Amino acid sequence: MTRDNPAFGTFLMIGAICIFAIQDGISRHLAGQYNVFMIVMIRYWFFAAFVVALSLRSGGLRKAITSERPKLQFFRGALLAVQILIMVTAFVRMGLVDAPAIFAAYPLVITALSGPILGERIGWRRWSLVAVGFVGVMIIIKPGSSIFSPDALIAFIGALFFALYGLLNRYVSRFDPSHVTFFYTGIAGMILTTLAGVWYWEAMLPSDWLWMGLLCLTSVSGHYLLIKAYEAAEASAIQPFAYLQLPVSAVIGVLVFGDVIRANVLIGAVIVVGAGVFTFLRARQVAQRAG
Repeated sequence: MTRDNPAFGTFLMIGAICIFAIQDGISRHLAGQYNVFMIVMIRYWFFAAFVVALSLRSGGLRKAITSERPKLQFFRGALLAVQILIMVTAFVRMGLVDAPAIFAAYPLVITALSGPILGERIGWRRWSLVAVGFVGVMIIIKPGSSIFSPDALIAFIGALFFALYGLLNRYVSRFDPSHVTFFYTGIAGMILTTLAGVWYWEAMLPSDWLWMGLLCLTSVSGHYLLIKAYEAAEASAIQPFAYLQLPVSAVIGVLVFGDVIRANVLIGAVIVVGAGVFTFLRARQVAQRAG
């Protein structure tokens, strides 16, 4: 598929984002009942099986595993698994309103770190947008106030880890094709979560196994739609729609789990998302001028 259908790519991206929001809700439910290590481990077993099947279909395992930097690829995949463990914990402790609002700052963290890590030049306009975005984060978490929760640091660490993961994705793309990167994402995560989660195995109710199966299906289908979205349209055309996950997660949190949208979280989230979108648009403008 060529990248010449932005409308279809947008449709696929929105579908993927809605599925990811549902995935967050199911993760919160299961991790609230069982150990988070076991939940994420089972999810990665299914995801790794999907990655292997996709690799066999598109050229074989030897082609998928051949990387110029296998250790870095493994570290990158393991980093995502740790980030998922952190964010699922944040969903349980903070809910699907506050935690995703803080996590939405990760594109700003990517911008802030892309200079020292990737050697990219960041102009004063984007630095200003990063600063504005972090003001929004401070409004959300209200440090120093009586309602500040140290759990907010968990969500922010999750955003930081995901930003590092995103930067490593950009770095490894310089020498490895996407199918290799995707393969290591699933396999490294499966290995790490198995080493941690196998010690926390718990018996699950039959009804929760149904939820577990749905969680696995959302993980695979969401990633599949995301892959197809980037095949159908350029990332610059559809990436801003990723922010839709924040309001969709909030709706699930309010309707299903009884979460509350506080005024400071709403204001801060609008600032963070606005700064993130404008940062992305500014980066695209700079890239177009350079091209």
